[in-house]
Amino acid sequence: MPSVIQYDEKELFRQISESNEAAFRTIFDLYRERLFTFAWQLCHSAVDAEEIVQDIFLKLWEQRDKLAGVHFPRQYIYIMTRNRTLDLLGKIARNEQMIKEVWNHLSQSDNVTENLLQAEESRKLIQQAVAELSEKKQAIFFLSRDQGLSHQEIADQMGLSIQTVKNIVTEILKHIQRFLAQHSELLAILFWIQASSVLF
Repeated sequence: MPSVIQYDEKELFRQISESNEAAFRTIFDLYRERLFTFAWQLCHSAVDAEEIVQDIFLKLWEQRDKLAGVHFPRQYIYIMTRNRTLDLLGKIARNEQMIKEVWNHLSQSDNVTENLLQAEESRKLIQQAVAELSEKKQAIFFLSRDQGLSHQEIADQMGLSIQTVKNIVTEILKHIQRFLAQHSELLAILFWIQASSVLF
């Protein structure tokens, strides 16, 4: 007797369009690792690659009513992943200036955000957040934050590509913002508003 779920991707898409969760799980299991590897090869960031994969599957489920008309599911999924990754890379490129400005603002004594971040509590929180990072990320943080080195200078000093440094600095910012959000919502909001005001 044939299985209810057929391992034919077009058929799986049709079943997903009918809200078949088992079919969705099958596609998820078939593609999760492949898409992660594909995204990682493009962005060189495990954190971002994982986020991209989650976004892709969330979008697939949210727009499942469209999947019945997809004739080439594999191509469809990879194009979605490629486009999402390219969007992210474009944002990272724009973030370069934003990150530079954030560090600059953090070192200006007359800046409102800096005054808050220099408070004893917030300083300790940032130190705790940084302490959770790997040794490499901590080194990059201090080279950028304390020594004011550019991405290129950090890349040269640590033997990394400049894109890798950019990605890591972005990950550091996200980590600090998440950590602050867990301990002080106000600090997290101010920290990210400062970043967003430069980015957007």
